[in-house]
Amino acid sequence: KHYGLANQAFPGWLGEWAISAGIGLLLTPLLFTAIYAVIRRFPRNWWLLGTGVAGAFITLGVLIAPVYISPLFNTYTELPAGPVRDRIVAMAHANDVPAEHIYLFDASRQSKRISANVSGIGPTIRISLNDNLLNRSSEAEIAAVMGHELGHYVLGHAWRNITALSLLVGLLLFLASRAAPALIARYGARWGVRDLADPASLPVLSMVLVVLDLLATPVTNTLIRVNESEADAFGLSAAKEPDGFASVAMKLSEYRKIEPGTVEEALFFDHPSGATRVRMAMQWKKDHVPGAEMVVPPPMPQAGPGKE
Repeated sequence: KHYGLANQAFPGWLGEWAISAGIGLLLTPLLFTAIYAVIRRFPRNWWLLGTGVAGAFITLGVLIAPVYISPLFNTYTELPAGPVRDRIVAMAHANDVPAEHIYLFDASRQSKRISANVSGIGPTIRISLNDNLLNRSSEAEIAAVMGHELGHYVLGHAWRNITALSLLVGLLLFLASRAAPALIARYGARWGVRDLADPASLPVLSMVLVVLDLLATPVTNTLIRVNESEADAFGLSAAKEPDGFASVAMKLSEYRKIEPGTVEEALFFDHPSGATRVRMAMQWKKDHVPGAEMVVPPPMPQAGPGKE
């Protein structure tokens, strides 16, 4: 709100936080109940079966989120007929992407950030763009963004992410299966925890997993960033709008640092930085657009307190 990005008042934000917390309170106990059942049944190799349980929950979440969870926070409607929809449908058909439904959602009720996504797997896959992208971007910019999103579908990133995240969870559970019992052996009497199968060990197991997850942040960021970079390259070829892609990447600097250092980007960015994306777009333009000319974009609005 202070930087002119949020449109939502505190009561609206609190209501959405309550919905999110409610979903967490519904699903998290189910996950840990399943994990502890596995720990009690297979005390030596519980982490291996626990990986399968976590993978199933991840898959279920990706499957149901577009249909049952996302609509709790935004209203989704069909993108109206017109040049923008025609352009998206044409790109989708050219790349064998189902485009019977293209959804528009009202993200402007929360913020002014532009965004789009391809979500779901199997029967729940859907292409969505938010109303900020539609209202604040040119047709070339929208085509560039949607070409990127189509790339996620064509390149199978949903299944790749499920597989990679499940394997990473497996590694974290393996490490936790060694660290948590060691902590319980040393401090369990003081904490009133008998062993890992004791439900009282949940705070210990959670603490270990939180620390391991934090240490794994650069890995998860890199996995996602590689997928995003591949989708960027696909989108440039699909939309053939390098200037639009570069300009929309610069618009994202409203809430993303546009030119971080190399190490900073590798550790903390789960998307390529704006500078990386602009350079990729200009290199694609140089390589694929005959007689390409430099285009100097207009100055970007300055973010800051009270500034639009």
